[in-house]
Amino acid sequence: MYRCGLLVVSLFALMPGIQMQAQSAPAQTMDAEFAAQVKQWTTKPEFLSPLVDHLPVSETVPSPKKILGYNIGAPKKLTYYADMVHYYQALAAASKRVKVIDIGTTEEGRHNIIVFVGSEDSIKNLGTYKKNLARLADPRGLSDEQAKEIIAHTKPIYTFSGGLHSAELGPPEMLMELAYRLATEDSDLMKKIRDEVVVAIFPAADPDGRDRNVDWYNRYLIDNTDEHAEIPSVPYWGKYTRHDDNRDINYAGMANKNLLAWYLEWHPPVIHDLHESVPFLYIFSGQAPQDPLLDPIVWGELPWFANFEMQRLTGYGMPGVWTHGYVDGWSPGYVAFMSSNHNGLMRFYEIMGNAGATTMHRTLFTPPAPEIKAAGGGGGALGNVTKREWFRPSPPYKDVEWSMRNNTNYAETGALTALELTSSMPQIVLNNFYLKSRNSIKSGETEAPYAFVLPADQEDPTRVAFVIGQLRMQGIEVGRAKDEIKLKDVKYPAGSLVVKCNQPYGRLAKIFLGKQVDPDPELMTYDDSAWTMALMTHTKIEAIADKAILDAATTPVDKYAAPSNATEAKGAVAYAVPDHGSPNLITLRYALKDVDIQIVEAAFKSGAAQIPAGSFIIPAAEFSKLKSAEATLGLDAIALTAKPTVAMHKAGLPRVAIFSTWAGTQDVGWVRYTFDQYKVPYDLIFKEQVLAGDLHSKYDLIVIPNQARSSKALVSDIPKTKTPYAYTKTDKFKFLGDYGSSDDITGGMGAAGVAELQKFTEQGGLMVTLGTSSAFPADFGITPKIDTSTTTAKFYAPGPIVEATITQPTNPIFYGYSDTTVAVRYAGGPLFRLDAVQNKSDVLMRYPGGDKSVLSGLFNGADEIKNRAAILRTPVGKGEIVMFATNPIWRWQNVGEFRMMFNTIMNYQNLN
Repeated sequence: MYRCGLLVVSLFALMPGIQMQAQSAPAQTMDAEFAAQVKQWTTKPEFLSPLVDHLPVSETVPSPKKILGYNIGAPKKLTYYADMVHYYQALAAASKRVKVIDIGTTEEGRHNIIVFVGSEDSIKNLGTYKKNLARLADPRGLSDEQAKEIIAHTKPIYTFSGGLHSAELGPPEMLMELAYRLATEDSDLMKKIRDEVVVAIFPAADPDGRDRNVDWYNRYLIDNTDEHAEIPSVPYWGKYTRHDDNRDINYAGMANKNLLAWYLEWHPPVIHDLHESVPFLYIFSGQAPQDPLLDPIVWGELPWFANFEMQRLTGYGMPGVWTHGYVDGWSPGYVAFMSSNHNGLMRFYEIMGNAGATTMHRTLFTPPAPEIKAAGGGGGALGNVTKREWFRPSPPYKDVEWSMRNNTNYAETGALTALELTSSMPQIVLNNFYLKSRNSIKSGETEAPYAFVLPADQEDPTRVAFVIGQLRMQGIEVGRAKDEIKLKDVKYPAGSLVVKCNQPYGRLAKIFLGKQVDPDPELMTYDDSAWTMALMTHTKIEAIADKAILDAATTPVDKYAAPSNATEAKGAVAYAVPDHGSPNLITLRYALKDVDIQIVEAAFKSGAAQIPAGSFIIPAAEFSKLKSAEATLGLDAIALTAKPTVAMHKAGLPRVAIFSTWAGTQDVGWVRYTFDQYKVPYDLIFKEQVLAGDLHSKYDLIVIPNQARSSKALVSDIPKTKTPYAYTKTDKFKFLGDYGSSDDITGGMGAAGVAELQKFTEQGGLMVTLGTSSAFPADFGITPKIDTSTTTAKFYAPGPIVEATITQPTNPIFYGYSDTTVAVRYAGGPLFRLDAVQNKSDVLMRYPGGDKSVLSGLFNGADEIKNRAAILRTPVGKGEIVMFATNPIWRWQNVGEFRMMFNTIMNYQNLN
């Protein structure tokens, strides 16, 4: 046993470029002030490594201090995004080893950049490497020998991304020092890295949130040294989302879109995402549950890197480096997972941080958490992080003085060690990239399903367009069938859309379009367990097990837009816009806000055309407006020679407010984002507006999105503190006060706010609650005949997709839904109990419950939701409340449920 261990060490020692001890820098002038300051700012000697305890002095290339005025890791110093960009531009201007490119802008207009660092030769030849990596990413027609030749003349691009979670403030600081060190230091290790690897840096993956968090730190946190101080975090990071910007599976955020577009242009084999949370340095190793559709090579690469870095840093004497028991390899939805999804490798760190640059004492030992479910765990179940485990051989201390420089030391030492391994075996990294790309194509030829088909005759082409848009954005190839497709047991009409799996991203197509089946129901998942696009969008997408589909003749589809059909007809008295479930109907309604639009309450025929309930009837005199508005919406207009005889009501244009707590802006942000995409106007209101009262004179409909773990938390929000915490814009703090402002975000709306919301409803308003917020009316007595109950300890539902049964299909909330059984994402909303005397007609949709109702993902205890209400509508005074135990707007994913929310708006006066 011991000999085997020694053999492993000897093999590492013999690997090209890997030395068992860190190399000191050669006779290069070092910055004595930097060394002294770093030693002073590092709270224990063992928190510093020989890779980062020095910094070269350059007469021509500016260090961070020369531009920013301070060394990285300085106490109480954080860098605004514009200053970071300025530094990288100065670095690139002074060094031929650095290049900066612009890759797009954020929602607030800041420019995302990528910084390349390498040898002068590497920077000169970036175009060649880009071309070669693209060839390895799509190796169709490439032999293994040809690939070997390309690899021999290519350098891998190893990408670091920091600050995606912008409250995690350390990594963007460290990356500036890393770039300078790589560009200027002449040690053997740095030369090796420069010669063998191109390092790409995405300096702050959420620039908008970066500035907002730096402002908040400087305003409220800079002098705080109490780890238990009750100081709230800044209400917003980016415009819409906070922590969920790393759960953006469909790349709604502009910075995420920009990075994905850059990735698909440059194909870097590795993206290494830098985060902050657990002590001292957690290295992702891809623990179970793992997505079995990814190439098995991925699951070998992750522990390969993680274990090398753990042994290296532990060898430097740095405690608290570990590799397991935290995040699993199940979800493809993390932003940097774009790399593993596209046959590269996503890596990430969690580094201990203090939510700023202030040194403070931290207590890490807590009573042990519940045991991790089964070996491997997942779901972030940490237990005692200071306990020695096989994956944590030198655990973090039970209490520690922690500084920003400690954070920098661990992050930068880990990054350099990752680059050490990559530079020692660059051709293995590149060959793995090639093999994964090649294997994806082969697996599409040998493993069913061989393709997915979206039939051409679907009712709503706009949701099909959404799916195709997402697939194409991810680089997945889509074809349109030239002729009818005839397979063994099925036929598809010409024009059907075909996603063949024998393509470079065929595995990713299976991940997105297939059903998620967790291999072990005892394991937890770190995030959602299901994301099947057909179920989320309510589109028909069929997996094809007949290999003959690969021979179907198709033409490539780059962009797919649902066709609009609106032709003026003589003698028309009106035009019908048939409702086939498109969310775009609400966009049309607001685009024609000055037009008297009627909604038909029952289906009728006009000639050969069947016009479903929910369709719009628009006066013939308004045809020009209709045609203009409809042009890009993928909707049809059918001329009517006689007005419908079925019952109709006016399409509503309510004055809409979205209520947000100051602590819960994230889930509210997804609702805001969705309303903005579909051009639904609204006011965003907080406790201040609620407590001002008179809500019914201002609004007809108030949406309370999912945003708190309990109704109590919804009402109390951020607990009141002695010190007020203003979220306002000032001359000094110009990045605060966006998307709402408050002189004090603490305190919540309290009982007085509950009374105002109840009054709003009783006076005739419509309150709509989503997800967990739907417990609020019951728990606070607004709906006294409705109660809620809890689940048992075994209940576990991390975002599975389940069946729901529409019990009142004629209710306007379900216009556009042709089936009474629909797929919904289980949102963890309340389990409703109805008073025995209450009219059960208030139940609009139920969960059938049970294991058979689980369509995708993991759900333990599905029997507990049997026959529970999924949507309730109940009168309150002159108004009413619609309670969704589901969440019809979950991130930018469950497009198939959006219409339930939009229907509630457009039919707000006719829901009974």
